[in-house]
Amino acid sequence: MEFDFLEPVSQEIIDFVDQLSTQHLGSKVVFHTQADFPDINQVIIAVVGVLEKRGDSTNHSDTDLNYIRKEFYSLFPGNWETSIADLGDVLPGNSLDDTYFAVQSIVSSLIKKKIIPIIIGGTQDLTYAVYRAYDKLEQMVNLVSIDSKFDIGKQEEVITKDSYLSKIIIEEPNNLFNYSNIGYQTYFNSQEEIDLIEKLYFDAYRLGEVCNNITVAEPVFRDADIVSIDMTSVKSSDSGYSKKFIPNGFNGKEICSLSRYAGISDKVSCLGVFNHNNTEGEAVLISQILWYFIEGVHFRSNEYPFGSKKDYIKYIVTFEDDEIVFFKSNKTERWWIEIPFFTNVNNKLKKNTLLPCTHEDYLAACNHEFPERWWKAQRKNIL
Repeated sequence: MEFDFLEPVSQEIIDFVDQLSTQHLGSKVVFHTQADFPDINQVIIAVVGVLEKRGDSTNHSDTDLNYIRKEFYSLFPGNWETSIADLGDVLPGNSLDDTYFAVQSIVSSLIKKKIIPIIIGGTQDLTYAVYRAYDKLEQMVNLVSIDSKFDIGKQEEVITKDSYLSKIIIEEPNNLFNYSNIGYQTYFNSQEEIDLIEKLYFDAYRLGEVCNNITVAEPVFRDADIVSIDMTSVKSSDSGYSKKFIPNGFNGKEICSLSRYAGISDKVSCLGVFNHNNTEGEAVLISQILWYFIEGVHFRSNEYPFGSKKDYIKYIVTFEDDEIVFFKSNKTERWWIEIPFFTNVNNKLKKNTLLPCTHEDYLAACNHEFPERWWKAQRKNIL
């Protein structure tokens, strides 16, 4: 029933794909057409378009995803065994809440089937609908947003692309365990918003910090369930975004690297790409962002929390009154830091015993410096 919300892929795209060679990505994808809905039992990734733009009152253009689909399906796949389906588009509902409900239902059903949805919006407030899809999954959610802003509005404001995070933080049921921002630019965020992120022990990484050493973002994605990409986080010279000139932001290589980190994460179960401006130029970059995400999924290593601790080397760093335990993977050489069980909140959190970290966090602990991510996780436990 939830897939009844989906309109088939346009005949224009079907005809376009039919003209491609058998080597192109489009020939490896199964499509929702006027005549048939694909069998998704063997599908690993599902592309879903959402033609909703009411989260941006200044956007009066039509949302057309054909540019993105043509660019994406014209690419050549890697040496993938990843099966992909394009399930078509969610049309705007009678109200914004109707669209949210449709997206929530579709994403929830796909995740239950162990299928990773790629949501192509539309405006970034659709992240709220994706987040609500986890309500029935009985788990806490870690949300990572690649964005120049925190998108925190006033509590009484109508939800928009610039205020959806407030609703996620405040509204019950509150399943948000952690929010992480990658690439915020200080002059786009008030000091009150920055202080709130710190007060809630959320993680935020400035644009310059990530561009200087992009590997600092990898552990953040490793612990994420949802990754939401705001295309305005990419500078206009690289994205082709023309609605408003964006002089500073990630370049094309950096945003693709971040997308690949999201794909490699064993835990990420949904990707969203939002706030694009329906141009051919930007569609080229978005198609490559999707390509790198799928490549990352193909190279997932199924480590913690899906692996066994016997595949790790254990390191113990002692302090005066405490000790911190680290684990290093023999397979990928990635690092985790052990967090004590969360005993004073519901049992859903007791699964989260290891927190992804970097080798630099281990070296800092050896110098008797508590890693910041460990400290924030401890504070959440106390509170």
